Amino acid sequence: MAADLPLRTLIVDDEPLAVERLQILCAGLDRIALVGTATDGEAALRLIEALAPDLVLLDIAMPGLSGMDVATRLDGAAKPPAVIFCTAFDQFAVAAFDVAAVGYLLKPVTADKLARAVARVADRLRQVPPGPGGGGHIDEFWVPHRAEVVRIAASDVDRIEAERDYMRLHVGARSFLLHQTISELERRLDPQCFIRVHRSAIVRRDRIARLRHDGLGTYYACLVDGTELRVGRSYKHSVRAIMRAAGGAPGEG
Repeated sequence: MAADLPLRTLIVDDEPLAVERLQILCAGLDRIALVGTATDGEAALRLIEALAPDLVLLDIAMPGLSGMDVATRLDGAAKPPAVIFCTAFDQFAVAAFDVAAVGYLLKPVTADKLARAVARVADRLRQVPPGPGGGGHIDEFWVPHRAEVVRIAASDVDRIEAERDYMRLHVGARSFLLHQTISELERRLDPQCFIRVHRSAIVRRDRIARLRHDGLGTYYACLVDGTELRVGRSYKHSVRAIMRAAGGAPGEG
């Protein structure tokens, strides 16, 4: 898609008032060219195949095929449209993360939030696709927070720590809870940027300032913000390896 062309957009929602509201919001955005609407998942898939839109504004709770079902089918397509979920429910944010949605907006959708999500889609479409071996790693999280679902760039995350059935994403002085297993997060994060230091902790590599050895066989990863995390026995070798590569690994004590 040329950078200066509007996004050819399809609206999918089983509620006529919701469709009308999105149509009004889209009419106010120069970056959007509305190409059609659908009121169920099956119709949405047919229209997507026929119209090849750049963007789909997709409801989740619909009769028959849900919006999540539609997104899952699109995820395997050769050139799928970008998907922005527009829903009344926040509990599907993790599933949206799994099907690589670009946006997750809670109803009632506001003009400014839609504009920001659409701008993000346009920015993505302008980027050159990754080369072989460059894709497949998550670069953002969608996390329920108060009355909305917020986008957290992976590059902004300092560390991730397990808390019962949740993961806590530490972003500067703030933190957010995500319902995801640490093993799944480790698999999806770029290993060039993140390293697991403990069975319950993942750290961004460039946030590690040094390693401290207590003289009794235990290492601690000392982060740039002053946080210290104990390095698990199973992860000691890989953590020390990145320090050795930088010429700063301590010797065994």
